[in-house]
Amino acid sequence: MRHILVPLDFSENSINALEYAILLSNHLNMNIRMVHVLKTPAAIFKTLDTNTSKVDEMSVQNMFEQIVAKYSHQINNKLDYRIQRGRVFNEIANQAKYGDSSLIVIGTHGNSGFEELWLGSTAYKVINNSSCPVLSVRQSFTSRDIQKIVLPIDGTPETRQKVPFITELAIRFNAEVHVLDICENNKIDQIEKIEHYKEQVVAYLFNQGIKIVNSSTRGTNLTNMTIEYAQEVNAEIIAIMTEQNESTKNIWLGPYAQQMVNHSPIPILSMHPY
Repeated sequence: MRHILVPLDFSENSINALEYAILLSNHLNMNIRMVHVLKTPAAIFKTLDTNTSKVDEMSVQNMFEQIVAKYSHQINNKLDYRIQRGRVFNEIANQAKYGDSSLIVIGTHGNSGFEELWLGSTAYKVINNSSCPVLSVRQSFTSRDIQKIVLPIDGTPETRQKVPFITELAIRFNAEVHVLDICENNKIDQIEKIEHYKEQVVAYLFNQGIKIVNSSTRGTNLTNMTIEYAQEVNAEIIAIMTEQNESTKNIWLGPYAQQMVNHSPIPILSMHPY
């Protein structure tokens, strides 16, 4: 792992995400790079009013310097920042891709609004466009060591692709992984496939020396079932796959992932299939 990218709009949500990233950084031995994307008004381009542009950038730079001064003593590794201009989610995704990021940690407002800040409308776009895993954190979540990770398993081959990253987290934090097979129907062939995949995941984690809890749940509201289980066991992370795949009815992709990011009080670790 190389470094963690933390998008900041300087709201409380984004600062909360930064504090969680610092916790992760110290366990994973990774640097942290903060990034802010300036929304340049179209008028600036038309009039070439570079003075306005420079004032905005200087203000952001001053805020970053204050954050570095406040948090640099809390991190065991390097803490730096970048200031970009353009479409927010594009610039964040590009910074992650070309800046060798291994993880993005981003605050999210869920469905609560805050239109004046860009995290509320950008978090899910970042998740969809990111080349690396994205951990979305609600402001209500207080940073703490990762002790329990919920790992939902469905009936598609892609569901197992999140296991190596979760394995790394579990090893670094000595965390317990709850392998949760979850199905929206009672079709025997579907259930058997899910159970087969779960057996493979459990065997892999066991061979890595990770503590495992083997669980199952059935129902129709997959978002609520997953969140309720994670809350019952007091988990710190729920890991899901996110990329839309129309060739399969993957319950973890598309709208489900967005519902999880919007509604879960527990941080969601989102990953794309390879």
